[in-house]
Amino acid sequence: MVRSPKVVRTAAALALAAGCLSMETGCVIRRYTIRSDPPGAQVIVNDEEIGPTPVSKSFVFYGDREITLIKDGFETKTVVQPVAAPWWDNLLTEFFSENVVPFTLRDEREFTYDLQPARSPGANDVLERAESLRAEAQAPPKPRRRGILAWLGFD
Repeated sequence: MVRSPKVVRTAAALALAAGCLSMETGCVIRRYTIRSDPPGAQVIVNDEEIGPTPVSKSFVFYGDREITLIKDGFETKTVVQPVAAPWWDNLLTEFFSENVVPFTLRDEREFTYDLQPARSPGANDVLERAESLRAEAQAPPKPRRRGILAWLGFD
C-alpha cells in the first residue's frame, strides 16, 4: 500500500506534537517552612528531625503533621498542624494538575510558632510529684495472673 507524502507528513507532525506535549507535562512543587519566635528551635515533624528554625521541607502528601519545637530555656511546643490541599489539587483534579497542566504549580506554606520561656516548677509541685512517686514505690506489687494467658505472655 502506497501512502501519499501528505499523509506521512501529517502523521509525523502529529507524532512530533504529541511527543512535545508529553515532555511539557505539569508538575506540583509542595513545600512548607517552619519559623519560631525566637528562631533556632530544633524542629521534629512526624518523628523526623528536620533542623533548626527557620527550616523548609518538601512534601508529597497533604494531611496533619505533628510538629515539635525544642529550644533550651523555652517550653517544648508540640502542635498538630493540618496541611489541607488547595482547590486545584484534590481527588478529582490531582491527575490533571500533576500530569496535564503545562506549567509548574507551587504550593508553599509557612507556619510560625511562638515559644514561651520555661518556668521552673514550684516547690509544691516538686513535693507532690515526690510524694506520688514514693507512694507508688511503696505499694505492694500487683498479683500475677496464672493460667494460659500468663503462659502465653499476656500477664
